[in-house]
Amino acid sequence: MCRIAGIVTNHFNEEIAGRQVTAMCNAMQHGGPDDAGLYTDVALGIAFGHRRLSIIDLSTNGHQPKADSQNLARITFNGEIYNYRELRSQLVKAGAVFTSETDTEVILQAYLHWGTAAFAALKGMFAFALYDARQQAVYLVRDSAGIKPLYYSTQNGQFIFASEIRAFNAAGFNLAADERWPAWLLAYGHIPEPFTTLNGVFSLPKGHYLCRQKNGRTELKQYITDTTLIKITTAAEAKQGIAASLQSAVTRQLISDAPIGVFLSGGIDSSILSLLASATAETQLKTISIFFDERQYDERQYQQAIIEKIPGQNFNHLVTAADFEELFPQVLKAMDMPTIDGINSWFISKYAHDGGLKAVLSGIGADELYGGYASFGRIKLIQYLRNLPRAALKSFSKIALNNYKRIAYLAYDHPAADYLFLRGLFPFADIARILDISQRQLKDILFGENTPLIRSPYNGELASWFETNFYMQNQLLRDTDVMSMSHGLEVRVPFLDEDFRHFTAQVDAGLKFNNGRPKQLLIDSFSNILPEAVWNRPKMGFSFPLTQWMRNHTNVSNEGLYQGKFAKEAIRDFKAGKLHWSKAYALYQIQKHG
Repeated sequence: MCRIAGIVTNHFNEEIAGRQVTAMCNAMQHGGPDDAGLYTDVALGIAFGHRRLSIIDLSTNGHQPKADSQNLARITFNGEIYNYRELRSQLVKAGAVFTSETDTEVILQAYLHWGTAAFAALKGMFAFALYDARQQAVYLVRDSAGIKPLYYSTQNGQFIFASEIRAFNAAGFNLAADERWPAWLLAYGHIPEPFTTLNGVFSLPKGHYLCRQKNGRTELKQYITDTTLIKITTAAEAKQGIAASLQSAVTRQLISDAPIGVFLSGGIDSSILSLLASATAETQLKTISIFFDERQYDERQYQQAIIEKIPGQNFNHLVTAADFEELFPQVLKAMDMPTIDGINSWFISKYAHDGGLKAVLSGIGADELYGGYASFGRIKLIQYLRNLPRAALKSFSKIALNNYKRIAYLAYDHPAADYLFLRGLFPFADIARILDISQRQLKDILFGENTPLIRSPYNGELASWFETNFYMQNQLLRDTDVMSMSHGLEVRVPFLDEDFRHFTAQVDAGLKFNNGRPKQLLIDSFSNILPEAVWNRPKMGFSFPLTQWMRNHTNVSNEGLYQGKFAKEAIRDFKAGKLHWSKAYALYQIQKHG
C-alpha cells in the first residue's frame, strides 16, 4: 500500500519534472512513510514517483519505482495483489525470472508475458502506472472495484497522475478549481467520479486502464467484461457459496508481512469478518473498536459478544467530544476532497496505527451487495412517482418536509436523479438558493451529461447498483482510503473480493433482498458462528455522536461565518435540532473553502 505520482511529456526537463514529482510524493508522505523513490528518463520523457508503506516483502526489494530484470517495463504501484503467489507460480512455469518476493514484480512479469490481459488476472486492490519500453507507452490501471484511487490530467501537453488530488496542487501545476464542486457536495455529500475539485483532473474509472502513446494520444479501455452468470435460486446453495467464498476472501486478504487486524464495530459485517479472520489467522487476531460516553451510540455489548468468541487482543478506545474538538482540524487536513463522511474512519484508523497495525480488514461492501440500506425499500416508490407529470414532481420542492422535497429530483430523466431521490443531501431547489444560481444552471451541473435513464425494474438489484456506484464508490471507499492512509494504514475490504462479488452476482435477487430483515441471507449464511445479540438488533452503522459535537463546535455552528441568508437559516435550524449534522458539515466546508 503506497502513494504514487508521475509526469509523462514529450517536452521533458529532468530537473523540473523530478522536482515536481518529488513535491507530489512529499505531499502524500503520510500514505507511504517507509520509503521514497524517484525514477526519471530524459529519453523517454517520464518521471515516476513512489511513497512506500511496507506490507509485503519488507526488505529493500520492495523499493519502487521498480523495473524487471531486463528493464523492459517499469512500475509505480499502490495496493495489494492477493493472488500474487498463484500468478507467480504460473509465470515461473512460463519462464519468468524473479528477483524479489513482492507482488509488484508479479504485476511486471504478468504484463510482459500476457500484455493487457494481465490486468484482469489480478485479484486485489490496486492503482498503478506502468511504462512499456517496447511500445513506449504508459498505462494507468485501477482495480475492478475502485478501491484504490488514481487521478490524472492531460492538460498543457503533459500527462500527470497521482493518488491524491492534493499532489497536483503541491507540484505547482496551477490547475484551476472546478467551480461546480459545491453543487456536487450539497447534492451528493461527495464529489462524484470522474470529477474532482480541480478542472481537468479526473478519476480513472474502476476496471479500466488508460494508455498514453509516445505521440501523446490517450485511450481509455475497460479490461473487465461482464460474463454470463448462472443464477443460484436455492437458499442452501446460496448460503453455502457465500460462506465459502467470503472465508476464502478473508484468508487471502490476511496475507501480510506486517501486523494486521480487523475493525470491529459490533455490527454484522465487522463481526463476521472478525470471526472468519480469527479462525484462519496464523497469529492471534487484533481487533480495533471505538465506544462513546453517549449511550445511544455505545456498541460495547455487541463488540464484547464477538470478543468473547475469539482469542487475541482488542484495542478498545473511548472517543469523547473533547477528542473531536481537539482533533477535528487534523481530520479536515487529512481530507483530500470535500465530503460529509470520513470522520469515523479517521479516528479508528488513528487508533489502529497507534496499536501497531499496518493493515486492517473492513466490512465495506456488505450493505451494498446484500440490501443493508433503507434505499432498498424506498426504490420501489420511484416507478410510481415517475408516472406523475413533471410539473407535479417539481412542485414537491415547495413542501416543508425535507425528505419529500427530494421527490423533485425525479422531474429530471437521469439516473443520478433517481439516486438523489434515494440519498440526496439537500433538495434541488435548496441547493440553487444556497449557491445563488438558477435551477437551470444547477440542472446542467448535476444532469448535464447525456446519460439515459436506467430503464430497468426498480428493485433490489438496481438499488444495489446505485449504492455501489455512487455512495460506496465515491464516499465510503474514497474517504476510507484517504483517512486511513493519512495514518499510514492500509484498509482491506473482503466483501469486495473479486470471487465473492462474482458469486454474489449469481444469487437470485429474491434471495438476496426479499427476506424481511436487511441482509437476512448474509446473516443466515453465518448463523452457525454469528451471535444472535449481534444480528437481532436495530441497524446503527458505524456512527459517531456528531449532532451534539458539531452543534457545540465553535466554527461549525457559528452562523456569522456563513455566506447568504439561506445558509445562515440552515445553521440556525441545525442548532435548533431541525437539520441533520451532515448538511451543516457540508455548508461548513463550502464556506471554509469558498
